[in-house]
Amino acid sequence: MPHSARPTVTLRDVAAAAGVSVPTASRVLGGSSRTVAEEYRQRVLSAAAALRYTPDASARAMRRANDSIAVVGDDLTTPSMGIVAAAMERQARNAGAFVTVSSTHGTAERQLETVRLQRALRPRALILTSSRLDTNALGGRLLDELLGYEREGGRVVIVGDTDMPFDSISFDNHGPAKELGTYVAGSGHRHVTILAGARGQGNVSARTAGFMAGLRDGCVEERHIRITHCTVSRQGGFDAARRLVAENPPHAVLAANDTIAIGAMSAFRAAGVAVPGDVSVTGFDDIELAIDVTPRLTTVSLPLAQAGAAAVRLALADRAETEHLMMRGQVVVRDSTAIRVA
Repeated sequence: MPHSARPTVTLRDVAAAAGVSVPTASRVLGGSSRTVAEEYRQRVLSAAAALRYTPDASARAMRRANDSIAVVGDDLTTPSMGIVAAAMERQARNAGAFVTVSSTHGTAERQLETVRLQRALRPRALILTSSRLDTNALGGRLLDELLGYEREGGRVVIVGDTDMPFDSISFDNHGPAKELGTYVAGSGHRHVTILAGARGQGNVSARTAGFMAGLRDGCVEERHIRITHCTVSRQGGFDAARRLVAENPPHAVLAANDTIAIGAMSAFRAAGVAVPGDVSVTGFDDIELAIDVTPRLTTVSLPLAQAGAAAVRLALADRAETEHLMMRGQVVVRDSTAIRVA
């Protein structure tokens, strides 16, 4: 009777048996020049021997000749992404690595296509920046592609909300948004419009929910809170505010990000509606332009540069365990909001 074929033992099997990450197992078994703690090295070697693991050609091919970090972003034209990418580039340069950047326009299909391309180019690490990346995206094909990349010795870091099993950095969008909503309500504004950006976008949806919670806590009646969706851009904010002027401007406008808020202020100014005399306006992110516009924008300051630098540190770190960092912003009150006297 013929013997049944022995099941193929993968690098992930060895990593699981040793209790380390796939990249760590790859560095031990692939002869990487990067140092691995002796405890982890012995665990990997013991697990590989016990499982009779044989490295395959693809894993050996992942010994990289360069230190590139491939950043895959939704939209490279936004000011907030510019802050993040610049911080990544500085951190990588200080570590002797360099960054390449690709745009996916936020579609899962483009994300998958770009990851496949980058996997073939064999960068040292992949950093994906997106408002939300889900395990079941495209039926799990994006996750499978990223896991395959890690099995070959790469490292994946996600900047944004995710349930995928990789290092990640996310922002608390709800908490500071709630604080800002409470502040606006406490300033006497009782008719409020939220410029909520595009429907279904994770980060701005969380901000909208936070705004609503803070306004309610500040005793603004829900029937006096209006949610208006618009393109996440300066033009989107301008067009939305122009419609508000044609109807009846609210006491305050809470925008899902600074770019929308700045567009709204331009529309109010063009229509002769004073900010903050007639309507208060707030943003979110604290991009550089927030302090250059007139009036200076009240907003939530997110640690965008800190997140970019941390993403590169995670991508280059030699660790066994996965890390998940949560970063929180703070309300910054400037000139675009005022106390409303009834």
